[in-house]
Amino acid sequence: MILFISDLHLSPRSPGATALFLRFLAGRARQAEALYILGDLFEVWVGDDVTDRYHRQIIAALRAASDAGLKIYLMHGNRDFAIGQDFATAAGTSLLPDPYDLALPEWSFVLSHGDALCLDDPAYLAYRAKVRDPAWQQQMLAKPRFVRSLLGRYIRWRSSRRKQGKNAVYADLTQAATDDFIRDHGYATFIHGHTHQAATHDHMVDGIHVERWVLADWHEDRGECLVWDGEHLKREAVVFEN
Repeated sequence: MILFISDLHLSPRSPGATALFLRFLAGRARQAEALYILGDLFEVWVGDDVTDRYHRQIIAALRAASDAGLKIYLMHGNRDFAIGQDFATAAGTSLLPDPYDLALPEWSFVLSHGDALCLDDPAYLAYRAKVRDPAWQQQMLAKPRFVRSLLGRYIRWRSSRRKQGKNAVYADLTQAATDDFIRDHGYATFIHGHTHQAATHDHMVDGIHVERWVLADWHEDRGECLVWDGEHLKREAVVFEN
């Protein structure tokens, strides 16, 4: 069994989602063989030298699940693009490229955060190109921690303003680019996050039916994981048990 999640946006300002994720790691997730986190695990990440109590707690929980036998794979999102190998090593996770082709004996998937295909938002694409540039990241990570913390605040503020300006609705992936992406990845089932619009879309690409599964974002009282049981994909709620 394999689990897929994304867009938890964990931070000290989301205690409910944090508690939910910690319970998930200690319980349901350990029943699976692997967990794929497809971006935006954190609301913001400004460098692997962050050592406050909150982030140490998340790292320790990931490590405990990994040590218990769960394989954890982590993909960068548009918020936590600065996660590096030091974090991955400490947390017992493996960093994945975006996109990533997951070929299983039973089925083939292509995994992505999804934001690279939101081509109808040129301002966001320009921002993404900048923050994903290795040279820019190197310069950013070389700055003092307090400067990077200010950058993190700016990223949160910028996102909040953009969502208000668009009535809090995230842009969906561009249809033509998505079809090309599916074609380029051998018509594999496409799983991604980013848009916060959980849904299952049907694409007809070159006469081939391909499903696109959009992962749900997490909230203070609920989350969701996508479960592959070896035959089918299904959504499963992650909630506090009574």
